[in-house]
Amino acid sequence: MSDQQDNPRVKDINISQEMRTSFMDYAMSVIVSRALPDVRDGLKPVHRRILYAMNELGITSDKAYKKSARIVGEVIGKYHPHGDSAVYETMVRMAQDFSYRNMLVDGHGNFGSVDGDAAAAMRYTEARMSKISMELVRDIKQDTIDYQENYDGSETEPVVLPARFPNLLVNGTSGIAVGMATNIPPHHLSEVIDGVLALSKDPDLTSLDLMEHIPGPDFPTGAEIIGVSGIRRAYETGKGSILIRAKCEIEEKNNKQRILVHELPYQVNKARLIEKIAELVRDKKIEGITDLRDESDRTGMRIVIELRRDANANVLLNNLYKQTALQTSFGINMLALVNGRPKVLSLKETLYHYLEHQKVVIRRRTAYELKKAEARAHILEGLRIALDHLDEVIELIRASQTTEAARTGLMERYELSHDQAQAILDMRLQRLTGLERDKIESEYKDLIAKIAELKEILANEEKVLEIIREELIDIRDRYADDRRTIITLGEDTFEDEDLIPRQNVAITLSHQGYIKRLPVSTYRSQKRGGRGVQGMGTHDEDFVRHLFVTNSHDHLLFFTNKGKVYRIKGYEVPEQKRTSKGIPIINLLQIDQDEYISTVIPISEFAENQSLFFMTKYGVSKRTELQAFKKIRRGGLFAIKLREGDELHGVRLTNGDQEIITGTKKGQAIRFNEQDVRQMGRTAAGVKGIQLTNGDEVVGMDILHPDQDVLIVTEEGFGKRTPIEEYRQQTRGGKGIKTCNITERNGDLVSLKVVAEDHDLMVITTNGVLIRMHVAEISQTGRNTQGVRLIRVGDGEFVSTVARVNISDEEDEEEELLEEGSEPENEEPEENGSEEAEAVEATEETGDSEEE
Repeated sequence: MSDQQDNPRVKDINISQEMRTSFMDYAMSVIVSRALPDVRDGLKPVHRRILYAMNELGITSDKAYKKSARIVGEVIGKYHPHGDSAVYETMVRMAQDFSYRNMLVDGHGNFGSVDGDAAAAMRYTEARMSKISMELVRDIKQDTIDYQENYDGSETEPVVLPARFPNLLVNGTSGIAVGMATNIPPHHLSEVIDGVLALSKDPDLTSLDLMEHIPGPDFPTGAEIIGVSGIRRAYETGKGSILIRAKCEIEEKNNKQRILVHELPYQVNKARLIEKIAELVRDKKIEGITDLRDESDRTGMRIVIELRRDANANVLLNNLYKQTALQTSFGINMLALVNGRPKVLSLKETLYHYLEHQKVVIRRRTAYELKKAEARAHILEGLRIALDHLDEVIELIRASQTTEAARTGLMERYELSHDQAQAILDMRLQRLTGLERDKIESEYKDLIAKIAELKEILANEEKVLEIIREELIDIRDRYADDRRTIITLGEDTFEDEDLIPRQNVAITLSHQGYIKRLPVSTYRSQKRGGRGVQGMGTHDEDFVRHLFVTNSHDHLLFFTNKGKVYRIKGYEVPEQKRTSKGIPIINLLQIDQDEYISTVIPISEFAENQSLFFMTKYGVSKRTELQAFKKIRRGGLFAIKLREGDELHGVRLTNGDQEIITGTKKGQAIRFNEQDVRQMGRTAAGVKGIQLTNGDEVVGMDILHPDQDVLIVTEEGFGKRTPIEEYRQQTRGGKGIKTCNITERNGDLVSLKVVAEDHDLMVITTNGVLIRMHVAEISQTGRNTQGVRLIRVGDGEFVSTVARVNISDEEDEEEELLEEGSEPENEEPEENGSEEAEAVEATEETGDSEEE
C-alpha cells in the first residue's frame, strides 16, 4: 500500500464510480459516433465518411467506377478506424435499390438481393457516387459546414454534409444505440420536399397539416400501408406502428384461383417467406395450396401460389397475411441527433431542423461568395487605377531595381494594398488593349451588383428561404419519381362492408373443423319424423358439430373448449354449396391443433347493459360484461380460466336479470337466476352452477323466456317440449331435477334449449344428415317422459347438433324453396303422424331423489 502511495501514477478510485463513468463514455460514443443519424443530413458517421471519401477521391457520378476495396481502404485509413467488413456492408446497403428509396451509391457488380444473398467480395465489386448523393456534398467546398479532426489528427472530416435534400426522411435509417434505438422509414422525395416548402412558407403548420403533403412512408419495395392512424401517431409524437401488407392479386386460371405476389413489405426476405409458406403447408396449418413457385426475374417480383379448386383465395390470403411476413408491422421511432443530443422528433420538428440547417448552409455559402466577390472587386479596383495612370505606372516599374521596390512604389504613390500592387505587377500586356480594359470595367460593375445582392440576402431571411425553395424545387424536378407504396384507409372502411348484402345465413362447423356459410333459405321446412336433407358433404368420419344462424354483418364471437374467444364478421366465412365440405376453421382463426369451437355468439353491437354467461362441462358458471370482449386481438383472448380437465361448454348473451336453465347428459336440469352468479372479470374461473354426479356432464345451457318451452333432444333422435313452469327456480350449485326419462331407447341427452312455437329447429346427425322442422310440430309432454321421434338415425348414427332458428314472417315463403330450386336426391317421402304412437309416457317420479 505504501508503494502505491509513493507511485504518482497509481490512483485510488471507486470502482463503481469508474464503471459508471466508463460506461457513460462508451454509451455516448455509440450514440453520437456510431448508431444515430444527424437530423441535418440524415447520415450516421460511417455513411458520411463513405460519401466524403468518395467525393475526395473524385469517384463522382460522372466519373468511372472504382474498386470497392479502394474506397473502403480510404475510409478506414483516414476517417473510420473500424472493421473493413462493417464499412463495406454499409456501402452495399447504400447501393441496394430494395434498401434505399434513393440510392446514395451507384454499384457495379453483385450487391446482394432481396432473397438475402450476400454481396460479392469488395475486391470484385465497383462503385461510385450516385447522382442524387452529389446533392448531399454539393457546396461542401464553399465553407458551408464545419470540419473536425479525424481519429489521429492527420486529416479533417466534415461534421455534417450540406445535404441539399432532406435525406433523413427520404432514405430513412435504423440503428440500435445503448438504451435507445432509431427506426425511421423512407419517404417519397417529392412529398418530403413539398413538406419543407410548405413549412418554409407557414411555420405555424402542425404535423397533421404537413400530412397533406407527406401522407406517409414510401418504401423502396412498394407494398401497401394499411390505415393511417399509426402514421398520424408517429408524425405527431415521433413513435408509432404501421401495418405493411404485400401487394397481391387473385387470378383465375383453368377454373382455379391462384395468388400472385408482386411486392413485399420493406425488409422482408423473399426466400425465407417462401420457406415459411411451404412450412405452414407441410404442417397443415394452412390448407388449400397445391403449388408454390418463385417466378421473379429482372423485370420484377412474382411469387405464384396455386390453390385447390375448392379453396377460397380471399380467405387463404387473409390467413397468409396473419401467419407470414406477407403482412408485417413497422415500428417507427424518429430518434436523431439534434445539436449532438438524441431526441425523438415529430414530423414538423424533423423538417424544421432540416430547414434551419439549410438556412445556415445558404448563409455560409453566401458569405463565402461575398468574401470572394469583395476580394476580386478589390483587385479590379487596383487594376482600374493602374489603367487610369498607365504611363506613370510603367515609368515607375521601369525605374524600380527590384519587384519589391516596384510594389512598394505603387502602394505609396496610389495608396494601393499589397494584393492590388501585386496584381498590377502580374498583369499581362494584353490587358492594356482597349477591349480588355472594357472587360475589366464590365466585370467590376457586375461584381458591385453581385456584392449588393449577396449583402441583401444575408440581411433578409425571406431571400434565404426563397433560395432554399428554388434549389429544392430544382432537385425535386430532376430526381422525383412515382410513389411506390400505396396507403389504404384500412380494413374497416365502407368498401369492405357496404357492398356486402345483409342477409340471414346459416353457418356450419364440422367435427374436424371445416366451416362454411349458406343462406338460411337453403333448407326447407319438413314434417317431424322425416329423413332430412343432406346438409354438408362429410368425409373420413367427419360430421357436423355446430350449426348457428346469424346475420352476415354481425360479429361472431367464437368460444373454444380451452376458454379462449376469437372474433370475425359473418361475411368473412366463405359461402359455399350446400353439399361442400367447407374450409378449415384454422384458415379463419388462429386456434391450436387440439382446440375446437364450443359455441358461437353473434353480436350486432357491444351494448353496455349486456353480459355473457358461461357454463363449463363440469358445471362451473361465470358472468362477465360484454364490454370486456369489445377488443379482441387476432390471436384471441382468454375468456375464462378453466380448472384442470374442464372445458367450456356454452356461452349465452344476457341482459343481467335473466333466468338460466342447464341440462346434463343424464337428464338432470337446474333453473336459477343469473344474479346468483356475481359479475367477474374476463379471466376469472367462475363458481359452481350445478352439482354433477360421477360420469355426468353439462350438455345444454339456455336462457328462459316467458311463454316458451324447454326442448330436449336425445342422441337416438327423440325430443319433446316441456312448459317452463314444470321447472321450479332453485339456487345455483344444486343437483337440479329430472328433465327426461333416459332409457336405452332414446339414449343420453345431447341438447337442451328454450324454444317458442314460431321457432324452427335444425337437427344434425353424426353422418351430416340435417332436418329442419317447426317447433310447434313437436309434442309438449311432461318432464319425466322419453319424448317422440324427431329424426330417424341409422345404425351407429347419433344426433350431434341441435340449432334453434328464428324465422320472421317475411321469410315464410322463402323457407319452402330449395337452393337452385331442386329436390335433394337423398330425400325420402315424409311420414305424418305415424311416430306419434311412439311417444312413451312415464309416470311422474316423486321423492327427494330428483331434487337438490
